[in-house]
Amino acid sequence: MQPPAPLPVPSRATIADVAREAGVHASTVSRALNPATRGMVTDAVAQRVTEVADRLGWRPSAVAAGLRTRKSRTIGILVPDLINPIFPPILHAVETVLAAQGYVTLVANTDNDAARESLLIERMATHLVDGLILASAAAGTDALSLCARFGIPAVLINRRMPEGADCAAVSAITNDDLHGIGLAVDHLVALGHRRIAHLAGPQGVSTARDRRAGFLERMRHHGLAPVAVVDAAAYTRDAGRAAMALLLQGPHCTAVAVANDMLCLGVYDAMEAAGRRVAVDISVTGFNDMPFVDRIHPALTTIRIQHDAMGRQAACILLAEMADPGLARQDIRLAPELVIRASTAPPAKGA
Repeated sequence: MQPPAPLPVPSRATIADVAREAGVHASTVSRALNPATRGMVTDAVAQRVTEVADRLGWRPSAVAAGLRTRKSRTIGILVPDLINPIFPPILHAVETVLAAQGYVTLVANTDNDAARESLLIERMATHLVDGLILASAAAGTDALSLCARFGIPAVLINRRMPEGADCAAVSAITNDDLHGIGLAVDHLVALGHRRIAHLAGPQGVSTARDRRAGFLERMRHHGLAPVAVVDAAAYTRDAGRAAMALLLQGPHCTAVAVANDMLCLGVYDAMEAAGRRVAVDISVTGFNDMPFVDRIHPALTTIRIQHDAMGRQAACILLAEMADPGLARQDIRLAPELVIRASTAPPAKGA
């Protein structure tokens, strides 16, 4: 039995269709349907054209309008890892602000790949995005030079450009990562820990670099030397598991300050595999307070970043710079806070 033939797709009504039905020239239709030029035709003609357009289901072409005005009312957002739960609340805040101003967003995942990031920016440029919000800044990226070449205003979010880049050329809304990791160190020291290690993020990313620097600085403040510093290959659970397994092979530590919460998931895995208990044998702190870390066992002590404020401010700054490209660029560092849960405790006696 043959499957039924697909139903024909109705064609989109054009200005020529409206003109033919209304008995006027296409240019008259354009004038009648544009609020800015409607006064150039009589009320009777404008009403007739409008009624025909409604009946035929004519809608203005956003693509054609964009080609004329070089504006699409669309903002692109690039994130390094869509799997990471910290990004949905940030993106929600961005979209809330932009939607209120009549913008829609295109979200794409770079997968921490500089070549893919460049391709995505080029593709978004061809779709005439009015601006970009970049959460994917890292060493080796050409993002800002591409944005400059295509004339696309851009704002960085969550990550800043690597050292040596022209950071003054772009606004950035990030967290105070140095201070945040310092809060974790202070908490562990207050509990009595002296043998503290750091599980760092991947090299080339500002969050990893700043949190490592903040950890070392705060340890010096307390007169302590780190037991070890181990770099994770990526901000993923698998990378956290591998880095923690390596750390467990080294000198004994009673606490580990971890560069982000995704890594902590792997830290928990590695400790379970090694027969170590979180909080009882080794206290663990994270960073970001991503959704649901209060539901893992034991609930994760972490550094809470301002997801909503970061998204809202990034969107507002981008809108302002799109309206006035001459505005001075901003470097905003939002204050994080310590959230104490069950993954940290005083070290065991004699540890």
